Amino acid sequence: MHTLYNRRKFIGLSVIAAAATAITGPVSAHLAATAPVPAGLRVGIIGLDVSHSVAFTKLLNAENAPPAFGGYKVIAAYPQGSNDIAFSADRIPEFTKTVSAMGVEIVSSIADLLSKVDVVLLNTNDGRLHLEQVLPVLKAGKRVFINKPFAASMNDVKAIFAASKKYKVPVFTSSSMRYMENKTQLLSAETGKILGVETYSPATIELTHPDLFWYGIHGVEMLFTLMGRGCKEVRRIYTPDTDLVTGIWEDNRIGTFRGTRTGPHNYGGTVFAEKAIVPVIPAKGFAGLMTEIIKYFQTGISPVSPEETFEIYAFMQAADESKKQGGAAVALTHSYKL
Repeated sequence: MHTLYNRRKFIGLSVIAAAATAITGPVSAHLAATAPVPAGLRVGIIGLDVSHSVAFTKLLNAENAPPAFGGYKVIAAYPQGSNDIAFSADRIPEFTKTVSAMGVEIVSSIADLLSKVDVVLLNTNDGRLHLEQVLPVLKAGKRVFINKPFAASMNDVKAIFAASKKYKVPVFTSSSMRYMENKTQLLSAETGKILGVETYSPATIELTHPDLFWYGIHGVEMLFTLMGRGCKEVRRIYTPDTDLVTGIWEDNRIGTFRGTRTGPHNYGGTVFAEKAIVPVIPAKGFAGLMTEIIKYFQTGISPVSPEETFEIYAFMQAADESKKQGGAAVALTHSYKL
């Protein structure tokens, strides 16, 4: 089982982290994780193989963290993430050192983490591990945000939601791109009913995951944030450099996602609405997403329904099927039960 962290490697990382703290000195001039954190506000991180873990810690543990973050602080982290995706696994020592220098305790197991924290950010970059890693969190009754990719297969997507239902603990997952800078305007009466949407984002492919799960999720999540649920059919045109995925919704609106693998690493899109055609201004950083994570931790209400998340991943899975069939239309089924 991957949840058993290699003891020798863990000790080595701990030594590195301790040395880093000694060398860099106190970091509380801009980060405030060293003061005792009240019960209920203690955040734990699973997975230090992704830069999001560092970014989230900086946001929550900053001395001047905004009131919207509710006083929540990252106080402990379990480093183990991917075992065989070199891009992720090779960064664990670096990110462990960085997070430890912010006053975060590095622990040797998920069980140890759960004994110290109230809520969890499951940030492991490898979606194949998420089901295994989230089960003890749900069994412990702790609310958990699951970073992208939510899972690496539709079977695991279903299994995570089934476990959430079984243990009566809601889960929340989202790309930061859901919280685009002008989201309020795009969904307002000022713009009118959305008739169609085009979004774009990088769509780097990782062979251990369905194509769009790994990185195309960012642009696909923007698409569904604006179009809503109800896609009935998907077609995908694929080249080594680009994906173009077209969805037809049940009310015959059309939404498209362009995934790029060359050129600028940018995010954005266009909304075609009754009263205006408006560009999408992408989210800058993680503050918008973190605000929603904190609301979820406080209320236990996920801002994104399981049904919407399921449809987003079904859309991406259908795009893979369309690719295999040379761009043929693939129907989405809405007969699933969560």
